[in-house]
Order: sequence, then C-alpha cells, then structure tokens
Amino acid sequence: MILNLGRYTEVIMGRSVPPEMIDLGILMTEKNANSLSSSFIIVSPNIPVDARWMQNGTTVAGGNGPGNASDQVWFPNGLFVDGDRTMIIGEWENHRVTLWKMGDTNGEVVAGGHGPGNQSDQFYFPTDVLIDIDGDSFIICDVGNQRVVQWSRRSGTTQGEILVNNINCYGLAVDDQKYLYVSDYVKHEVRRYEKGDKDGTIVAGGNGAGTNLNQFNAPGYIFVDRQQTVYVSDYRNHRVMKWNKGASEGRVVAGGNGQGSNLTQLSYPNGLSIDTLGTVYVVDSRNNRVMRWPTYAKQGTIIAGGNGQGSEASQFYNPEGLSFDRQGNLYVADVRNNRIQSFSIE
Repeated sequence: MILNLGRYTEVIMGRSVPPEMIDLGILMTEKNANSLSSSFIIVSPNIPVDARWMQNGTTVAGGNGPGNASDQVWFPNGLFVDGDRTMIIGEWENHRVTLWKMGDTNGEVVAGGHGPGNQSDQFYFPTDVLIDIDGDSFIICDVGNQRVVQWSRRSGTTQGEILVNNINCYGLAVDDQKYLYVSDYVKHEVRRYEKGDKDGTIVAGGNGAGTNLNQFNAPGYIFVDRQQTVYVSDYRNHRVMKWNKGASEGRVVAGGNGQGSNLTQLSYPNGLSIDTLGTVYVVDSRNNRVMRWPTYAKQGTIIAGGNGQGSEASQFYNPEGLSFDRQGNLYVADVRNNRIQSFSIE
C-alpha cells in the first residue's frame, strides 16, 4: 500500500502525497466537532435506460495546465454540480475548493486556498464536496487533516468549522433524511452521522480490509439513495458494492472480477452516481473511462472515454469525480489533465 517514490510516498487512493502524510494524525490539533448541517442538495438523475452521451467532451473548467490561477484547476477530484449547473470542485494540489459557473472561463475560490495546512482557513488535500443550500454552506472532506469541514457560502467567510473529526474520510453523501455519510478508507467502513452526532454509526463495512461481502479495501466515493441504500466504490477491490439499509453485508453491482479492462471488470473505481432506475455510473480510473452498469447486469458499457490515456476530447488521464446535472449531462473530473469535462446527453 505504501510505495517509496523518493520525495513522495504513495499512500492514499493511488495518489502521490508528501512523506509526512504517512502518519495523517500528526496534523490534527482540534478535538471538538460541531453539529451537522440540516439540509443538503440531493440530485438523483432521471436518465433513460438507452441514453447516450456525446463522445467528445467539452472543457468547462480548467484545461490550462496545472496551477493556481483563476482559470486553472490542479488535480481536481471532488466534483458536485448543483441544480443550476454550478460546479463545486475540490482541488487536491491547490488545497482549495473552487466554484465555476457554467460558461465562465475563470473560477472563484470559495474555501481554502491558503496553502496546505491544518488551520481553520486551510485544507490538506481536499477530496469530495457537497453543497448545503438551506445552511448556505459547503461540506468538504479534508482528507489530509482527517476531518469533514463545513464552510459558509456567505461573502467574507474566512474559515470553516469541523463537523467530523479524526476520520480518514474520502467520500461524502447524504440521504433525504439529511443524514451525512462518510467513507473511511483506513478503517474500511462507511459511517452515518445524524444531526448533532459526533461518533456516527457504521452502515457498511467495518470488518477490516478484505474481499468478503462484509468488507472493503479502501472505500472511496459513495452514493445514498432515498431508501438509505449505500453504494460504495470499493477502490482496491475493483468493484462497486450495494448495501441495503440495515444489511450485514453488501452485494457486488459493478466489477468484482479482478482488476482489468474487460467490460466485466474495473480498475480502481472512483466517482459514483446512481440514477432513478438504480443504474450504476462509475468512474473506472485506471481504465480512463466512465461505465454504466444496469441493475443485475453481468457487465458494463462504456459511456465516456475508453480511448486510451490522453488529453484529447474523447480521452481521460486518471479521471476521478463524477456528477450529473438534472438534464442528465455528465461531468467528469479529469484529474491529471487538470480539467472538468462535460458530456452532453443526446
């Protein structure tokens, strides 16, 4: 799991990070957690079973190389698209969250952006992001600081508040009861947090690393439907798992046939979404493609990418985050191409 790369050491979800992050706990100085926000946006796309997307994507954020200028994103991974197609992007290397309105060529820093660190105005490798409309705030997984942070959207906000502390978070989700779900890639579990809850309840995994149906190996992105069913990108098991509410084990709904590039396989799955029909959409990162797996399907179909690693409009380079807007248009965080790609539904 730990590969010595000289100046960097790869320890988190296939991403190169500084050596000091081998012990993530050294960064935390605050021990308190605040109450959870009470309302989040939930977008579950209504996509026809035979839907198709344009195969050439359009760059809607970044695409101007790595950097911290307003027209750049650097290693974008977390991605959330709200009802008016505004994009919220967690930028791994810029330690910030940016907001991009559709059609704009420049983004706005809305959280962080003060370099890497553990202060209340900083992040250390943010990953997944959500928007809380009623609370007028962002919810951010600050993986390097082992915390989930709430950051007000109000003008003049200079710092965030800790919601969940001492957790090796990577993915975030909510259900329609306004409960927050957080994946822990070290404890190999997903926890649910009700309002005011600081400890959470295990709702998936929690049985150590492994390949059994009650286990994960580095769970990453998650999605929760209206029945409180939890879907999890089981990163190092190269599969997507579905856990019904109250279940003691999950069911494989995508991949699960070993690492590979066949249509029955995945290679380090990441971003995840489920439509109203229960179809699974997952970013197949190392295969540089996005796949669709209908309910009980034995294999998936490629809906974007799958044309080799590259920077052309039909290609990705280690994509990660995934989101849909309400029209069913697809958005993908193309990490190492430092851009967000949009694929219009036909």
